[in-house]
Amino acid sequence: MSKKIEINRVQNEEKSLIHRLRPYRIIRNLLIGFILVSIVNLVFSSLFYTPKMYNLADENRALKLKYNVLLNKVRNSKSKLQQIKHRDNYVYRPLFSTDTLSIEGIYDHYADDKYANISEGSYSSTIRQTWREMDQLARSLYLQSKSLDELQQLSLDKEKFSTAIPAIWPIDRTKMRNKIGAFGYRMHPVYHRWKFHSGVDMPGRIGDPIYATGDGVVEFIDRSRARHGYGTQVLIDHGFGYKTRYAHLNKVHVAKGDTISRGQLIADMGNTGVSTSPHLHYEVIYKRSHVNPINYFDRNMSAEAYKSLMNQIQEANYEAE
Repeated sequence: MSKKIEINRVQNEEKSLIHRLRPYRIIRNLLIGFILVSIVNLVFSSLFYTPKMYNLADENRALKLKYNVLLNKVRNSKSKLQQIKHRDNYVYRPLFSTDTLSIEGIYDHYADDKYANISEGSYSSTIRQTWREMDQLARSLYLQSKSLDELQQLSLDKEKFSTAIPAIWPIDRTKMRNKIGAFGYRMHPVYHRWKFHSGVDMPGRIGDPIYATGDGVVEFIDRSRARHGYGTQVLIDHGFGYKTRYAHLNKVHVAKGDTISRGQLIADMGNTGVSTSPHLHYEVIYKRSHVNPINYFDRNMSAEAYKSLMNQIQEANYEAE
């Protein structure tokens, strides 16, 4: 009897153990199934395109196409802007006798680290190039906008501007005793090296009259007769970004703050400052930069007369430094 009881007890324990192990078997089988499915999926994905991968590839191709379309639109806009810039510089500004607007650094490229947040990938170079050209377009648009704003203001003040522009000769050309000393770099007669000459030199006689080349206000007068620098000089502010300087004078007939009209007698030619013979050193300054005064003389002169003037100009030195 006791033996039968012992057999029943063992059988019950086996049944209980089998019952307890059943969940573990189920979990084991699920894990094995998941691993097998993952391996099959990985092998299949590496050998064949899945529908999801096809969709991703289509989306990537569409994205690249959109960026290329955008890049072409940016380049077309830059081309049209270049046409506007050409008309601005060669049509509109010559009408107002004004120089091209320049903003320092406007054409400088942004540093590469500005685009460092663009991740590496198949289309990263296209995206970077698109961003670069969009930045360049934005800066060019800003420059052109400022230029057109300036032209609009000039058109509103056209009558005032037409008399303010330094557009006549500051001396009587018939009284010039020699050729004109040219603007720009020239060989220095003493130091024997190239040196920038910020104006033009017009030789004459002491006492020859000097005339204002445009309407304006006398900004500065230096009556120094010392043998250095400009010597006796007059600086006139014409507005619209223009100033003119008349240097190496003998006598000044105006005072600081005087309102000046084009053609008004303002001084007499002299030989003060750093000067080797009597002459007028004449400068045109536009937006703080020296420009060639010859470009403003008698803008309506014929091509033959202009060519003759150019032939008269030489690298003459009437100043010692």
